Amino acid sequence: MTTMRPAAGAADARRMDPAELHGRVALVTGAAGGIGSAVVERLAQAGAAVIALDADGERVGHLAAQAQAAGHQVSAHQLDVTDATQVEAVLLAAAEEHGPADILVHVAGVLHHSSVAELSEQTWRQTFAINTDGVFHVSRAAARPMIERKSGTIVTVTSNAALVPRVNLAAYAASKAAATMFTKCLGLELAPFGIRCNIVAPGSTDTPMLRQAGQSPASAIAGVPEQWRLGVPLGRIADPADVAAAVLFLASPASRHTTMHTLLVDGGATLTT
Repeated sequence: MTTMRPAAGAADARRMDPAELHGRVALVTGAAGGIGSAVVERLAQAGAAVIALDADGERVGHLAAQAQAAGHQVSAHQLDVTDATQVEAVLLAAAEEHGPADILVHVAGVLHHSSVAELSEQTWRQTFAINTDGVFHVSRAAARPMIERKSGTIVTVTSNAALVPRVNLAAYAASKAAATMFTKCLGLELAPFGIRCNIVAPGSTDTPMLRQAGQSPASAIAGVPEQWRLGVPLGRIADPADVAAAVLFLASPASRHTTMHTLLVDGGATLTT
């Protein structure tokens, strides 16, 4: 009788704890925000040494101090992702202090609520500078050492607005769509080096940004017909922890055969695959 053996690597995959990131170094941009701080917490709980990056140095420093008090490995660096020179310098300093990054998670982003007719050039450019240029700057700097080591994973947090039109969110939606396609192109280029690049696309999430957009959780769930906005089939909006759990999956060995994928975390609001 012949005993079938699992394919090479299958047994190792079964033994992998999807939340096992001990010994990994993770960079998180936009770390002081609602989703960003949840991502930092989740990766740190999984055992990663997390470098929290944010333009607000005071808030991200406070976040790191709280995490350290809870026994996690979290350090903070102030970073303006729109400044390519600063990005290169901060990532180099972080690598010298903690070692090269195994994981990069982009969360930094801004949202401006305006019709196109009233949208200023300054607002348009600032939105793209953070939401799109920032992803390019940090990805480029982080990818180079990953290529040398032939290992790494990049997760970009965008939005389901990258996939469907939104009233009064043209700059935000367009910038997130650009970041989504950039990440997929990057994933195609880096796949031969064993580096995975994926996207997490949240829908309405219970953060200050949701209210900044003039939306209440109730209206997000019910939908806004006059704006051609669907509601949420699951009947709830996401918590930041829901988004962080999706990031953890794509950053972990549990998704080792997944790249260039967009994982929607929107309760079914986009009605798409």
